[in-house]
Amino acid sequence: MLPLGQFVRGIFSWTQPGLKNPSKNMAEPLQWARYHWRRLISAEERDVGSSPQPAKTTSKHRTVIPCLGHFNEEYEKVSRLYKNNRIRTTKYRLWTFIPRNISEQFHRVANLYFLFIVLLNWVPAVEAFRKEITMIPLVVVLTIIAVKDGLEDYAKYKLDKKINNLVTQVYRRNAKRYIEKFWKEVKVGDFIRLSCNEKIPADMVLIYTSDGDGICHLETSSLDGETNLKQRQVVKGYAEQGTEVDPEAFSSRIECEAPNNDLTRFRGFIEHSDKERVGLSKENLLMRGCTVRNTETVVGIVVYAGHETKAMLNNTGTRYKRSKLEKNLNRDIIWCVLLLVVMCIVGALGHGIWLNTHPDPPLYSSGRQLSPTLGGFLMFWTMIILLQVLIPISLYVSIEFVKLGHIYFIQNDIDLYHEATDTRIQCGSLNIAEDLGQIEYVFSDKTGTLTENKMVFRRCSIAGLEYGHEENAKRLEAYLDYDSDEEEILHASHCSLKRPSRFSTSRFLSTKSLNHLCSTSFALGGAVSHMKQMAFSSPIETDVVPDTRLERKLRRISLKSYVTPETGITPEIVYIAEFFIALAICNTVVVSTPDQPRLKRRWSSVTRIPALRLNELKQMFQKLSSRKTSPTSVQSSGSGESQSESTKSSPPKLSIFRAKFPPSFSNQTSSSESSPSSLVSEHEEMQSLNTKPNELFPEPLPEPELSYEAESPDEAALVYAARAYQCTLQSRSPEQVTVDLEPLGNLTFQLLHILPFDSLRKRMSVVVRHPILNQIVMYTKGADSVIMDLLHREPTGNKKVDMQRRRIKERTQRHLDDYATQGLRTLCVAMKVLSDEEYAEWLKGHYAAENNIEYRDEMLLESAMRLENKLTLLGATGIEDRLQEGVPETIEALRKAGINIWMLTGDKRETAINIAHSCNLLEPADKIFTLKSDCLDACSLLLDKILDDINLTIRLKERRSTNHLRVPTMSVAPVPQLTAALIIDGPTLEFVLHESVQSKFLQLTACVRAVICCRATPLQKSQVVKQVRKELKVMTLAIGDGANDVSMIQVADIGIGISGQEGMQAVMASDFAISQFRHLNKLLFVHGHWCYTRLANMILYFFYKNLAYVNLLFWFQFFCGFSGTPMTDYWSLIFFNLLFTSVPPVIYGVLDKDISADVLLHLPELYKASQKNEPYLSSTFVINLVDGFYQSLVCFFVPFWTFRGSDIDLYSFGSPINTTMFFIIILHLIIESKTLNVVHLFVIAGSIFLYFSILGTFGATCVLCNPPANPYWILQRQLSNPMFYLVCIISVLVALLPRYLFRVIQATLFPSPLMKAKHLEGRVLTGRKSQHRGGSTARA
Repeated sequence: MLPLGQFVRGIFSWTQPGLKNPSKNMAEPLQWARYHWRRLISAEERDVGSSPQPAKTTSKHRTVIPCLGHFNEEYEKVSRLYKNNRIRTTKYRLWTFIPRNISEQFHRVANLYFLFIVLLNWVPAVEAFRKEITMIPLVVVLTIIAVKDGLEDYAKYKLDKKINNLVTQVYRRNAKRYIEKFWKEVKVGDFIRLSCNEKIPADMVLIYTSDGDGICHLETSSLDGETNLKQRQVVKGYAEQGTEVDPEAFSSRIECEAPNNDLTRFRGFIEHSDKERVGLSKENLLMRGCTVRNTETVVGIVVYAGHETKAMLNNTGTRYKRSKLEKNLNRDIIWCVLLLVVMCIVGALGHGIWLNTHPDPPLYSSGRQLSPTLGGFLMFWTMIILLQVLIPISLYVSIEFVKLGHIYFIQNDIDLYHEATDTRIQCGSLNIAEDLGQIEYVFSDKTGTLTENKMVFRRCSIAGLEYGHEENAKRLEAYLDYDSDEEEILHASHCSLKRPSRFSTSRFLSTKSLNHLCSTSFALGGAVSHMKQMAFSSPIETDVVPDTRLERKLRRISLKSYVTPETGITPEIVYIAEFFIALAICNTVVVSTPDQPRLKRRWSSVTRIPALRLNELKQMFQKLSSRKTSPTSVQSSGSGESQSESTKSSPPKLSIFRAKFPPSFSNQTSSSESSPSSLVSEHEEMQSLNTKPNELFPEPLPEPELSYEAESPDEAALVYAARAYQCTLQSRSPEQVTVDLEPLGNLTFQLLHILPFDSLRKRMSVVVRHPILNQIVMYTKGADSVIMDLLHREPTGNKKVDMQRRRIKERTQRHLDDYATQGLRTLCVAMKVLSDEEYAEWLKGHYAAENNIEYRDEMLLESAMRLENKLTLLGATGIEDRLQEGVPETIEALRKAGINIWMLTGDKRETAINIAHSCNLLEPADKIFTLKSDCLDACSLLLDKILDDINLTIRLKERRSTNHLRVPTMSVAPVPQLTAALIIDGPTLEFVLHESVQSKFLQLTACVRAVICCRATPLQKSQVVKQVRKELKVMTLAIGDGANDVSMIQVADIGIGISGQEGMQAVMASDFAISQFRHLNKLLFVHGHWCYTRLANMILYFFYKNLAYVNLLFWFQFFCGFSGTPMTDYWSLIFFNLLFTSVPPVIYGVLDKDISADVLLHLPELYKASQKNEPYLSSTFVINLVDGFYQSLVCFFVPFWTFRGSDIDLYSFGSPINTTMFFIIILHLIIESKTLNVVHLFVIAGSIFLYFSILGTFGATCVLCNPPANPYWILQRQLSNPMFYLVCIISVLVALLPRYLFRVIQATLFPSPLMKAKHLEGRVLTGRKSQHRGGSTARA
């Protein structure tokens, strides 16, 4: 075992000038990683040279010590730093609820304002009301919010208690066994034993599993929403143990990174007692909340517990975003505050003038006369208390209730439910629904968002020859016809799924392809339901009809084909075999059978494997005993040699599962090499041996159907394509992969390494030992733009070989371009044969990277890039991902609504353009500008050139239109004057996002009707969205379905996730989650419009209502010496806004409907009304305030002039004013309502009933409730006076007449598009009713 520092120094010796460096072409991009690597070396040497003490826990690392006797002292020191496994998601405790909740509520400025009013009223010199009465509105609002918060927190408390009291098995040293403990008692360092279908209580490193391959299957749906199984591996060195780990014998310690919320990464190492270190990764980590599947027993050691687990660190709760309307509301609140200050200043000046002109104190005063200045100053604060209702305290509570109503209707919309996947819309953010009505830019992913993300294998190119798979294309047409028929059947009747006979597709398929299709499809309903529960396993994805020409070639493969001829040219048939082997094993697909246990799977009785009789079991074992496993296993078992000799002749297992390296690879190489020709005779002998079992059992028992669970649909499509050519992935373990290639039998590949896909490399690789070549081979698949640059370019010295490679590359590139033009997703497949020396040299550096903690990702990236070069191109694939239903119509509707649409995709340019044409994002007449450059200066020049071309074209068009046609000017939304589109690739995006050219770039995007960004990384997607949102000050919406879309979803004003095939990361990060792109239509045009219009109208109504009522008090001050006296009792003032007029606006904000959903969907242009803020313009706000002033003047002065000169008392004068304003406010709401239903009428009637019943009861029972005045029997006397009714009717009619006439004139002479659509809708409905009545009369 070499120290880490020596390994790293050895690696750097390879990269020194003058020495052999296999990756010298990649030295410059990796300087940063190497710099940090050198820092790591120096730190490692310092640690080693100082003392052999274990590393201390720092802020970036943590050391996990087992909770055992021989680690007692260290465990006591370390364990105090870590949290236990008890979780508490509640915000409050019983004794802190009241003070903390009140403190949080007073973080709102509005609540602080009203608290200031309450405290101000306690000052005797400025007191306007009774002290306790002023507190009522604030106390009621605080109580409502506190009750809501308390109920929410109590629900969290019950859930926490349930989780903390779950039971798991924890090893206890005093009992010498595993005992049951509550989750809350688990600590870092504990050994946990789990069984199948148990949930994991804490994050723990896997050190034992009952699976012979060291595999543990997990379901991670609680973390990422994905139901397909994931594999986790036992730590290297523990997988070979035949028995369960004994915690008493465990003498290792774990050092890992500090707790973080990154679900995709885990870095650390386990250090044994002999100082041997083994690297840890996320493949060794079992995370809290996941469920163990298909594994009987699992043992792990806890590294993170409680709130330090990754699941809890990702539990951020509901996101809070402020909507654009809420920001405008805060602006108008400030205007109301300024208006209140002006009114109070007027009152203060008036009171000062009154005191100056009336020096004698009034009779009811204390006899002390104040100076005009001091009296005016004190009256200013009294007026603040009196007119406090101008600032609507109940508005914030009403807005919360209205938003909850909006979310309820959105979530329960049946049109946003997708029956095929049984998913409905999910709302993650509860307070930005109104922003859905103001979207100006939509940024969309392509794969899985515009397309179905059902990857269908269409075409392939192998060794420069293209195979069109025409029969497979016909099969897809048959499926398309069947899908449409199936949808009609499902729509007509909700019965069980019943697939028609496959023979109905014979008009599309030939006899051979039809037979293949029938043999590989699942005709039984139970099997169909089973496949629908598996990810990426619909029949359209799994049933691939092979190309007959390619199938014939592959059947000729034999071991003789791998014998290299004297010319050195690799036979085409070897390219074909290696191509399909790469498709089968270069992935992370989990192989399982339907009979394996798994919770949440409802298997049909048809798909279960029937019980076997004894003779059938005997036949199965005989069949399996005669089946060949691999050519290498034939060597060891087919001859009569001893076990030791067979061991020598078989290729050695190059173990990477132990921390130690083999001392030398040269000896192994000499002893392990055997030519493929030596295997030919044995293969033929095995074929002769296999004839007897076939004769004995002419009808072999069918094997159980294999199930493939992939992390992406691309992987699944390629595995199913390989299976169609009888290259079937049979099993996968951490150590080996087995493929059944029909001409060669079972091939077992020793799995050495998996280099996973990442967005920087844009490829993945697997390193295996090839059972036929007996050499180490790396298979790589990835984007063509990357793989083509990594091919072997140096001449081999053999002109024929070099010519063959060039020809394959050129032809494959032409085929790739052709695939992209057809809209297919392209992928290149390549391989590389390594000698054992090259592999050993690379493995040293890779081992150092795996054991690193701080720079593990950078070092692993460099390690992968050092290996992935000088590749041999095998071929390419073209995979079809068809559009979702309704995507072209949705994009066309979004365009009509004035919404700009950008496509941000990682696919290549040709594929993106083809999909854009298919979905109506591009039209045939569009002029396409391509922005592609290699440097910033060239990008700037290209932007200038394109802008000049566009401006010239626009001027020419304007000149022609001016000469031929005079178009009247009208105010329309700024739209691109040129039907053009802009295409940008990933490297150029780096330049256009630069500060020096971003203004030009945004100017250019405003001139075109579509922007397509190709080869964009997730970071670039978010940067584009952020830049457009920030610079253009527009409302943005980002929609995507995969983890690569999360960043742009979070940056946009509205983030929408598609719950599709790519997991649930996008859904969990989004504000709203839908299942189909076409649902965007109703979400924006209907719910977005309704939510914004309803809430905007309700807010405006609140401002009008409060201002109109407060002005009554203000006008009265001119006739009472600005003394701050109200003309009605205090209780009526408090209840007026808090109770009598609070519910109708809420119902109005939840249920009002200006226009029906059908019309909004049929006329997307109507969306522009809410997009331009027409319901909540500044002019609309001012008009509402002016109307409030006018109505208050009418409501006050009509009674004033009516009772002028009479001996009416104060409250008898104020009672008709109060009642008149109540009816004016209620009827004003009816005028503004676009629809009235039973709920509206019931609430209005209830408000009227509450008004008269409460005030009547109050006036009849409260004799001394409002000293010094007396409201006793006031309302009863007024109701018996005819003058009261006359005053109320006249005041209401005169006050509402301008508002009514304004609405009538507006709808008649100056109708808005919404009014026209409403009128058209009314005429259509009237015509239908009359037609229905006419038909009924005729039948009668």
